[in-house]
Amino acid sequence: MAGRELRHIPVMLDEVLEGLAVRTGGRYLDGTFGRGGHARAILARLSESGRLFLMDRDPTAIATATAEHAGDARVTIRHENFATLAQWSEATDLDGILLDLGVSSPQLDDAERGFSFMADAPLDMRMDPTRGESAAQFLARASEEDIAQALWTYGEERHGRRIARAIVARREEQPFERTGDLAAFCAKLLGRREPGKNPATRTFQALRIQVNAELSSLDEGLDAALEALRPGGRLAVISFHSLEDRAVKQFIRRHEGRVQGSRRAPPALTKPVARLAPVGKAIFPSDAEIAANPRSRSAVLRVAEKLA
Repeated sequence: MAGRELRHIPVMLDEVLEGLAVRTGGRYLDGTFGRGGHARAILARLSESGRLFLMDRDPTAIATATAEHAGDARVTIRHENFATLAQWSEATDLDGILLDLGVSSPQLDDAERGFSFMADAPLDMRMDPTRGESAAQFLARASEEDIAQALWTYGEERHGRRIARAIVARREEQPFERTGDLAAFCAKLLGRREPGKNPATRTFQALRIQVNAELSSLDEGLDAALEALRPGGRLAVISFHSLEDRAVKQFIRRHEGRVQGSRRAPPALTKPVARLAPVGKAIFPSDAEIAANPRSRSAVLRVAEKLA
């Protein structure tokens, strides 16, 4: 584990620090601590008067944060989903907020968490294994329609209905309890339809997003982040698939003060108040970073600044 920590490379670290424009005496929040790479870099730039608030829904990440930073008076740690940021009364008037979305490297690397189809393990996928239902529990109780809806909405799996129908039929005899079982089931059902992509990829992504309510958490977290930032504060969000990035992009546009309407609808009587301004365009990892850290290849960083 120690070796893995040393080899961990936080995604687009320099770009995140530049986007947040970290000030030595500022107040910052990392809503997705993970392995703590971004948090350590932010903390290194803070003086004694600076503050860093750390959140993560994963108790393992919180244990790491506590072991490493609990003795630092500048750091405050909270075991919660960043969607609950509005409930953290101390984390206000912030100069910067970072959200690094999706499944973290530690969660992927620990096969027993059930996020990967590359190893056989309990079919769990919860980012916080102490709360909510697992992927196995969802597949055991959900209707065919609900499973198909999740596969299409969260995995963009065009064979979602076929997969859902087959899952419901199979679970009558044997419920899905292992990642290896589900991965083999998808492979047998679909075959190798997409070169270079495991047939279970979209199903696993959809189930992970479903059981962790990732998109609704993102919506709530973005709203809370906007309120927690001070004027001039920066919001930096790293996304790893199009559903997340689309939500972030639409959030920023919605608060830019643009009039969102249709040519067929009557013109808006008043222009929305602008509360955010994008800082540059979407940022992608360099070829060198992708070569050093292949998991960064699908990352997109968007930065916005809160207006007065």
